Amino acid sequence: MLKIGQKAPDFTLPDKDGKSVSLSDFLGKKVVLYFYPKDNTPGCTRQACAFAGAYSQFKAKGVEVIGVSRDSAASHIRFAEKYNLPFIILSDTGLDAIEKYGVWQEKKLYGKVSMGVVRTTFIIDEQGNIADIMPKVKPDTNAAEILAKL
Repeated sequence: MLKIGQKAPDFTLPDKDGKSVSLSDFLGKKVVLYFYPKDNTPGCTRQACAFAGAYSQFKAKGVEVIGVSRDSAASHIRFAEKYNLPFIILSDTGLDAIEKYGVWQEKKLYGKVSMGVVRTTFIIDEQGNIADIMPKVKPDTNAAEILAKL
């Protein structure tokens, strides 16, 4: 289990355009790293749109926003274009970052148990350390809660 104050695990994943992006690329900047279950689902869409709506405020504070899910780069392209998402979305089909950050967990939905991504947000400081962890966030208020903390 990751803890506040420890070094954020580095990873390299493809973005929607297939370009490799590493967390270490952002040393010297604050990063909001959020993990979400699936493109184009109601909660994930509301969360992404909330980040998109607040993106200029994050940029004004020098903060980069990065979303990560198991979806393919092709899915991310459609998702980003459909909702005009201005921030980085990474594809983690192999569960590399998802497992490093401990967000691949057992979930229950309508009595059915399965493994999946638990919606979680991490704030990573300029030195690459975890400054805050927000587990099981609400999609509609996550972006505003983070802005309030920054």
